[in-house]
Amino acid sequence: MMASSYNAKEEDGHHPGASNNGGAGVVKSKKPDNTAFKQQRLPAWQPILTAGTVLPAFFVIGLIFIPIGIGLYVTSNNIKEYEIDYTGADVNNACYNCAKNFSWNSTTPCLCSVPFTLEQPFESNVFMYYGLSNFYQNHRRYVKSRDDSQLNGDQSALKSPSKECEPYRTSEGQPIAPCGAIANSLFNDTLELYHIDSNGTRNAIPLVKKGIAWWTDKHVKFRNPGGNDNLTVAFQGTSKPVNWRKPVFEMDPSDPENNGFINEDFIVWMRTAALPTFRKLYRIIQKKSSTTPTLPSGKYVLEITYNYPVRSFDGRKRMILSTISWMGGKNPFLGIAYITVGSICFFLGVVLLIIHHKYDTRNSSADIPS
Repeated sequence: MMASSYNAKEEDGHHPGASNNGGAGVVKSKKPDNTAFKQQRLPAWQPILTAGTVLPAFFVIGLIFIPIGIGLYVTSNNIKEYEIDYTGADVNNACYNCAKNFSWNSTTPCLCSVPFTLEQPFESNVFMYYGLSNFYQNHRRYVKSRDDSQLNGDQSALKSPSKECEPYRTSEGQPIAPCGAIANSLFNDTLELYHIDSNGTRNAIPLVKKGIAWWTDKHVKFRNPGGNDNLTVAFQGTSKPVNWRKPVFEMDPSDPENNGFINEDFIVWMRTAALPTFRKLYRIIQKKSSTTPTLPSGKYVLEITYNYPVRSFDGRKRMILSTISWMGGKNPFLGIAYITVGSICFFLGVVLLIIHHKYDTRNSSADIPS
């Protein structure tokens, strides 16, 4: 066996016989440069946690978070909200027959009416939402089942949609516009609201259908192919989604700025929800007079054109009337979270203060020199 010898210079990259004059066999040392950065001698700061710094931090956080949480919670509770479940799962529900007999293959829409009473008037603008439960818009394959290029008005994507849209990519040999499972499952119930006055007369509540979608969606992400002039020609050679009753260019023929891919009901639906129970904005009831409430207290009737079956997936449908505040819709969670965190911090501050005074064994006399 050949013996090997240890050489400190070899460890640094120097080998016997190597020339110090920069010969061809010179190997540079792998030792880091003698700098403060490479030798880890940079100045560093490390906080020293003491009772004098930790306890005030807990009390300050508690005193700040608790009032903020109370303000958020009170603001949320001041938002008025009224909800009606019109699924029709119960025999006594007005929409029971519609829910029982209606399916995607039904050609005749089913009508039902749900009377209700508002005990308190709704001031300012009122927002009407539709809500679905047990509908998983967050499913991975469902979320991917769309063609954003087609929705942006690209002509090539219109005629040849993305394969992500399968099995809703083509129908009867023609490309589907809009393609995909999201568009195919578009919510298509029609909701109309009527106020019953003291004489028993039904007065229709005007519902605004524009301004319900995000501005960026309406003007950036969604565009009609070839502009908005003649959508019948623009969508020629395409087929409607399987579950739709009319093609996309007939969604709102009376308003070219709300027809086709830029229809706001369609845009709102295409923004998928993160949870299986969700609500989406349907209409806006605008306040017309500063002296009268938007929706006065009294009797109302919700007229429903029942087009969207939910029994197949044990889902539920509801209509929500809600006002908003500077923080948005009714959501007490944020206020409760602030109050909880603030209370915990304040409680921990009190506990640690008691422990500090009880078990502090430092003798102040020890600091006095003898």
